[in-house]
Amino acid sequence: MWDDFEENEEEDDESEFDPKAQRDQIYSHPLMKKAKEIVSLTHALVGSLDEARKELYGGMMMEDAMIMSAKFAGAEGVNDYILKMENATIMKVHARHLHSMTYQLAMEETHAEEHLNLLREAIEEFKVLFVAWVKSFDPADKYDDGWGLFT
Repeated sequence: MWDDFEENEEEDDESEFDPKAQRDQIYSHPLMKKAKEIVSLTHALVGSLDEARKELYGGMMMEDAMIMSAKFAGAEGVNDYILKMENATIMKVHARHLHSMTYQLAMEETHAEEHLNLLREAIEEFKVLFVAWVKSFDPADKYDDGWGLFT
């Protein structure tokens, strides 16, 4: 049954998938590092909210922050332009929502403005890295999934 596979069969090193190398590449990317910083800043802000606001806003804010890094990892793990653009769009939506939540917290005077500005500045830095990253996508490298987006 397994006779088709030889243990000592040499394969081309370039075609071999190395999950550790890919993970290391993803987690060392400046955009991922900035996304992780945003998760940390968001966690600190949410952690300092009173219980009512933590229940009301905390889950949404943490979700926004964590999805930004998760979707980056998903986009970097594929070459398909359409999948990359879908993930990038989701990242943008969550970054914008998290940014707007800082103004909600400011209106409710839950934090000092300088603490909220730290998160806002990190999101703005993320945005600059994000724009450069999206420009690196190859629109010719796509598989039409039939949904009609980004085609």
